[in-house]
Amino acid sequence: MLPIGQQPAAQLPRSYRQFLDGLKERIRKSRLRAAISANKELILLYWHIGHEILLRQKREGWGAKVIERLSCDLLRAFPDMKGFSPRNLMFMRGFAEVYPDRQKVKQLVSQIPWGHIVRLIQTVKYPAERDWYIQKTIEHGWSRNVLVFQIQSDLYKREGKAISNFRKTLPPTQSDLAQQATKDPYLFDFLSLSQEDDERELEKGLLAHIRKFLIELGAGFAFVGQQVHLEVASEDYYIDLLFYHLKLRCYFVIELKAGKFKPEYAGKMNFYLSAVDNVLRHPDDKPSIGLILCKEKKRITAEYALQDIHKPMGVSEWKTKIIESLPKRLKGKLPSVDELEKEFEK
Repeated sequence: MLPIGQQPAAQLPRSYRQFLDGLKERIRKSRLRAAISANKELILLYWHIGHEILLRQKREGWGAKVIERLSCDLLRAFPDMKGFSPRNLMFMRGFAEVYPDRQKVKQLVSQIPWGHIVRLIQTVKYPAERDWYIQKTIEHGWSRNVLVFQIQSDLYKREGKAISNFRKTLPPTQSDLAQQATKDPYLFDFLSLSQEDDERELEKGLLAHIRKFLIELGAGFAFVGQQVHLEVASEDYYIDLLFYHLKLRCYFVIELKAGKFKPEYAGKMNFYLSAVDNVLRHPDDKPSIGLILCKEKKRITAEYALQDIHKPMGVSEWKTKIIESLPKRLKGKLPSVDELEKEFEK
C-alpha cells in the first residue's frame, strides 16, 4: 500500500484536482492578504513612532542623542525586530513629516513596503509626484529596484506625454488609456548608436534588446513582429515594428525615424493603420494605434501634422544615454537593465 500523499491519480475522486487547485489559489490569496495586512500594520506603526518623535522634537527639543537612546531601548525590548536603528527612526520621523495625514497613510501609503517609502522620501520632492509613484507601484507591483529606476528615469514627467490626436479619434476611456500608454521621450540607454546610424540600425538595436525595449514601452505591450509585410493593391509594404496592447485590445504600429519628424510621416502612418485595420484586425479588436518615434521633433509641426488625421496616432522622441542626463548625485546608483529584467520577471 502506498503512503498517504502518493496515491495514484486513478484512485482519487474526479473532482479532487479541481478542488485542490481551488484550495491552493485560496491559500495563495490568503497569504497575500496576510502579508499586505502585516505590511499595513508595520507602516502605520512606523508612522506613529515618527509622528511622536516629531512632536517631541518640536515641543521638547529632542536631539540625536535622545534618538540613539530610544533606538537602544527599543532594540533591547524587541530584539527580534530590526527596524529600530537610529537611522530608521529618523526615516520614520521624515515619513511623518512628509505625510502628516494618518488617514492618507492608511488608505494609500501603507499599501507599499517600507523600503519603497524610504526611497520615495529620499528622492521625490513633491507630494503629487510621490503619490503618483505610489499608485503606479500598487498598480504594477514594482519592486524597489524598479521603482528607483522609474524615478531616476523621470517616468512621472514622461508618461502620457506623446503628442497625439487620441482625444479626437478615440472614445474617452480608450483615448485616456492610449495616452497613458505613451511616453515622451522614450529612453533607449541600452543602445549604442552613432550619429550616422539609420532607422534600420535603430530597429536592429531595439530587437537585439527586445526585452529591454518592452520594459521601456511599459506594461501591456506584446511583440508581434518586425518588418511586418502588408500587400495592398499588389504592392508590398513593411511596418517597422508591430505590437499588440493587451489592455487597449488593439494593434500598436511603431515607425522608427533616425532624424527629425516630418509631416509626411503622419500620412504614411495613416495608410499603415488603415491597412492593419483591414487586413489584421479582428472584429473584437479596437482601432489600431500608431506611434512615430523620431530622434527629434518640433511640437507645433507634430500637432499640425496630426490635426486633421482621423486615425489615432502619436509622435514622440527617443533618446539614448540616460545616465548623462542624471544629476551627479544619482549617477552610479541606477540599477542596471539586467537587474531590472530580473525584477520584472518575478
